[in-house]
Amino acid sequence: MTAVHHSGEAGTPVDVNDPHLTRFDVVKEGLRRDDIEIVTYESHFHGQNSKAEKRVVRNISFLFVLSGLLSAAFLVFYIVWPWEFELGHTLSDYYTPILGVTLGLGLLALGFAILAWAKKLLPHELSIQQRHGDPSSDDERLITGQTMLYVADELGVQRRPLLKGAIGLGMLPLGLAAAAPLVGGLIKNPHGDPEPMMFRTGFNPVENGNKLVRLTREDGTPIRPEDVSTGGQMTVFPGIPHGATNQHADSPTLLIHLRADDAAETRKNAEADANGRNKGSMYGNYVAYSKICTHAGCPASLYEQQTNRLLCPCHQSQFLITNNAQPVFGPATRRLPMLPLTVDEEGFFVAASDFKDTVGPDFWERP
Repeated sequence: MTAVHHSGEAGTPVDVNDPHLTRFDVVKEGLRRDDIEIVTYESHFHGQNSKAEKRVVRNISFLFVLSGLLSAAFLVFYIVWPWEFELGHTLSDYYTPILGVTLGLGLLALGFAILAWAKKLLPHELSIQQRHGDPSSDDERLITGQTMLYVADELGVQRRPLLKGAIGLGMLPLGLAAAAPLVGGLIKNPHGDPEPMMFRTGFNPVENGNKLVRLTREDGTPIRPEDVSTGGQMTVFPGIPHGATNQHADSPTLLIHLRADDAAETRKNAEADANGRNKGSMYGNYVAYSKICTHAGCPASLYEQQTNRLLCPCHQSQFLITNNAQPVFGPATRRLPMLPLTVDEEGFFVAASDFKDTVGPDFWERP
């Protein structure tokens, strides 16, 4: 690269408003005033539009276009690929991996394109600067602006239309891909179904032909009150087909047989529940709480009989059983839902209704 320089002698300021100065002259004057010496400033190519330069431009353009194609593929898969979870080996199993691969490779191609541009197209520069902390003058601000414009010129976008088009093709789909999850979440009303799945567990009578659902062990056997010793607890599942499988992963519940004094306190607090959802939910000295932690969905299953606390081992949240399972320690901010209990005509535990609070960690559709 060659240029006509009008910089003054060392220590002699140059009028940066001189119309005869080139932009590079203004940049050099700004560097000189900042005590910066350009040791090396040279192009990677011999002359503009050489065969070597065009080859590099084509390679970089290919990477930008490839980034755009992969980002566009991300958008297509995001919209048309089956995403709703289904049991068994289905296409929905590949939804998240496909999104990750297409967007990841798109961003990787974009990163390589930017790196190649910086390494192969921009002139090689080596400068040395002595730092100083003086305030900037009007001339220095002008110099800074001209320097930024000069750097933009050196990027070569204006004189390389192939790169300009490739950037447009590559960045537009990538921008759309970034906005897709935000917009996509607004396309379908999550409350469109009469009973959205996030608000119903396996203990809902609808799952049992509108009959009350029994509390069962993992093997499906029902449970009587006398099966749980005083101070003991048991993990129970809805007594419906596949009730103890991942099909009803939101349903595991901890059934606890409280001591008499603790049960009286628990009942008192349940009856005084501010929103009234826990009133009448206990059966004798028995209480049942969802086992799904309201922080991150881990199993809150460590029961401390002496303190009446239920601990989540993942992030150490603790819930006070005798006070509507309100969180008393850790990151959880919402209580564990209580399952209303009663017994059927055969003396087995059944859920009087589904949970009256939403189960699991908070989500944006939750009222």
